[in-house]
Amino acid sequence: MCGICALWAYAPAAPPVEGRELLAIRDAMSARGPDGAGTWIGGDARIGLGHRRLAIIDLSPAGAQPMAGEDGRERIVFNGEIYNFLELRRELEDEGVRFRSHSDTEVLLHLYRRDGPDMVRRLVGMFAFALWDEAKGGLLLARDPFGIKPLYLADDGTTLRAASQVKALLAGGAVDTRPEPAGHAGFFLWGNVPEPFTLYKGVRALPPGSWLWVERGGSRRSETYFSLPRSLAESSAPEGATVAEALAASVRRHLIADVPVGVFLSSGLDSTTLAALASEARSGHIDTLTLGFREFQGTERDETPLAEQVALRYGARHRTRWITAADFAAARESILRDMDQPSIDGVNIWLVARAAAEEGLKVVLSGLGGDELFGGYNTFTQIPALVRRLSPLARVPWLGRGVRRAAAPFLGHLTSPKAAGLLEYGTGFADAYLLRRGLFMPWELDRVLDPEMAREGLEELATRERLEAGCDGLVRDRHRIAALEMQWYMRNQLLRDADWAGMAHSLEIRVPLVDIGLFRALLPLLTGPTPPGKLEMAAAPRTPLPPAILNRRKTGFSVPVAEWMGMGERGLRGWARHIHQTFTAPAARAETGP
Repeated sequence: MCGICALWAYAPAAPPVEGRELLAIRDAMSARGPDGAGTWIGGDARIGLGHRRLAIIDLSPAGAQPMAGEDGRERIVFNGEIYNFLELRRELEDEGVRFRSHSDTEVLLHLYRRDGPDMVRRLVGMFAFALWDEAKGGLLLARDPFGIKPLYLADDGTTLRAASQVKALLAGGAVDTRPEPAGHAGFFLWGNVPEPFTLYKGVRALPPGSWLWVERGGSRRSETYFSLPRSLAESSAPEGATVAEALAASVRRHLIADVPVGVFLSSGLDSTTLAALASEARSGHIDTLTLGFREFQGTERDETPLAEQVALRYGARHRTRWITAADFAAARESILRDMDQPSIDGVNIWLVARAAAEEGLKVVLSGLGGDELFGGYNTFTQIPALVRRLSPLARVPWLGRGVRRAAAPFLGHLTSPKAAGLLEYGTGFADAYLLRRGLFMPWELDRVLDPEMAREGLEELATRERLEAGCDGLVRDRHRIAALEMQWYMRNQLLRDADWAGMAHSLEIRVPLVDIGLFRALLPLLTGPTPPGKLEMAAAPRTPLPPAILNRRKTGFSVPVAEWMGMGERGLRGWARHIHQTFTAPAARAETGP
């Protein structure tokens, strides 16, 4: 895991790449890579690459970046891990390729020379990279299928800038920082900024599962090489592995490292399954870590007793770290400073990542993604049930909107503000998903934003249309919800929070349940008549999980932010206002993240 950046002055009129800007962007990401740093600027000063290194695989200087091919024709900066790199390396060696290091980065260089941009189809892992091809005079940017690793772009029409963080691009001082209405409206709508938007007009995210090629003069090509809804809709995969086989293989891949690997352990099925499988793969020699909150101690929301029971069963070296309101108060400003884009979540990950780093860990496994893959959220049942009951009302298009306009002014004070939109947004899957996952509803945005910005933002977001497109072609309820959860909540909230919060502490967070190899192996089952659920996932370990875990009612991992902030029952909305104010304060643009 690292921080990468690239500057490509592709237009003849573009000024040369400045070393000061490249260094400012790179070093704004110093926490992402405390183990080393490097830059390279081409001889004509039209291209520059920068890298901050967190050494995980091949800790020697041979793994340093920017890395050049043997003849210097290609150079790369890479963030992430390629879990099938040993398999790809053997394949390339059989074709006569000679390697100078043991890193996965060098595999990417040789794979590109053989396959060009199509190389990304062979990769199993989490990645974002920028690869310069001197002979072709172009820069290739690519991102992993699920968007685990971020990559942000700023293109002013003459120079393309890319980096792992938005705040890093801001630190360079050359991007358009005018407010992007879609980013601000999107944050209040979801509690996160939906891709490809950011808070700034000049910065966009490279879409997951895609690559972009930009050559001299500005000519460009791009391709979406992976689409989740298309994969679910068009699957004709032959019979694959069993759930147990596929999960065990994914965990083994994610344990590949030249440093110790730990596991974030709660009392939920996802993390306990991973801890059990990791322990079986490593004969019990794993480290597990649980975060406990004093406000929850002794209640149903206390994760620690069952987590300790699981660790004992599988022979893990376990630590429990307790957090109090005073700890949060002392860390609050650091959390907001480290946050790359505004998010109402991520506090829990930041706190547990800090604890893991203090315990000496550089890599941990997280159970993120299990609910999306195996249908664990209540959205998988609640949304289809709601749509079935209310869909007949869609035949009267004015009814839902009329009820909402009449009821919203007073109903929001009596119950959830979302209740007024039930008849308007409960008749279709996409709308019902927004009603369930949204923070503020579209009709409320002019109360938290300038009304004109809210209007422009909603128009550009086109949220309802994009939600519909996100499950286009899918006819099964479970596939529709899975596609929406993976492309919206998981990608924009959970994965992004795991990235910035982990990197704030120089910690690599790996997600074995968000893995293209696992997805492909399970696709025949996921698209079959009876897709596997959480209990099938939890049955994967050879030594069964404790009955108390298997029979525990799902509660979700929560953090008492509302209690800590004294914001009452609607604490997340108050927290969102506070975060937005922090990001839009005059000094915010001068801040740099991890």
